[in-house]
Amino acid sequence: MIDVNSAKEEFISIFKANIHRDGADKLLEYLTNSDFFTTPASARYHLAEYGGLCQHSINVYKRLKRLMEYEYGANYGEEFGEETLAICGLMHDVCKVNYYVTEMRNVKEGTEWVKKPYFKVEEKFPYGHGEKSVFIVSQFVKLTPEEAMAINWHMGGFDERVKGGSFSLSEALAKYKLVLLLHIADLQATYLDEDRAYNGMA
Repeated sequence: MIDVNSAKEEFISIFKANIHRDGADKLLEYLTNSDFFTTPASARYHLAEYGGLCQHSINVYKRLKRLMEYEYGANYGEEFGEETLAICGLMHDVCKVNYYVTEMRNVKEGTEWVKKPYFKVEEKFPYGHGEKSVFIVSQFVKLTPEEAMAINWHMGGFDERVKGGSFSLSEALAKYKLVLLLHIADLQATYLDEDRAYNGMA
């Protein structure tokens, strides 16, 4: 079970230590005033529990840093700055803010039926997934083209636009290395750190 308060403290510490561009304080205020720190990462799959989204974001950030060190060595900062890694890792799934609601359902335990809470998607702003995260973050801070592309396409081949036949992901992967690295970090966090079946769904 996730310690929601500890995860929140760790997230805020990473955020404040690395994200300093104009509007960062307003972005953090937005997150604090939303359900970001208490909502799940998914309704049924990885970290489908209170605080899951915050913990998943931390996990992806840490995986992204490790990938950078593996690919570029100790001097990875010459390729990608710490602020970029923090923004992409921590903000890639901000589209899930105010996205889930908790409802009750009947579950049979032995011979008795009991009411249990479960998470349900209730999309209030159907803008997409990665593109919605870019839209939200851009309301507060200016993203670089590479940051925007990485967040936009972090779902990789699971993105609904790709399933619909779009070839834009291939172009983004060819032009921006961070697109691939963030997608891999997302998969590693989900499969390895969170030990959940990842099916490409929210």
